[in-house]
Amino acid sequence: MSDPHLHSTHPQIAKRLKRAEGHLRRVIDMIEEGRPCLDLAQQLHAVQKAISEAKKALIHDHIEHCLDVSANGHGSSTARAVGEFKTISKYL
Repeated sequence: MSDPHLHSTHPQIAKRLKRAEGHLRRVIDMIEEGRPCLDLAQQLHAVQKAISEAKKALIHDHIEHCLDVSANGHGSSTARAVGEFKTISKYL
């Protein structure tokens, strides 16, 4: 087994995902209860948004801590390039 790959943001990301998991379980319950589709769609949207935000946080963390270090650059041009990549990654 390899060493764990943890960053300081991973606990917050895990917390977000656990919250999304709880919301998803609630949506399943709502479906089984026969709740209106509008309510279901609204809750599913919230789950999807929570997962998307967790993914974005993970990608940004990777950019900051892995790619930047790998490039061994800490100058302003590296910081600018990393900032631009973070901005464009929101469209992934």
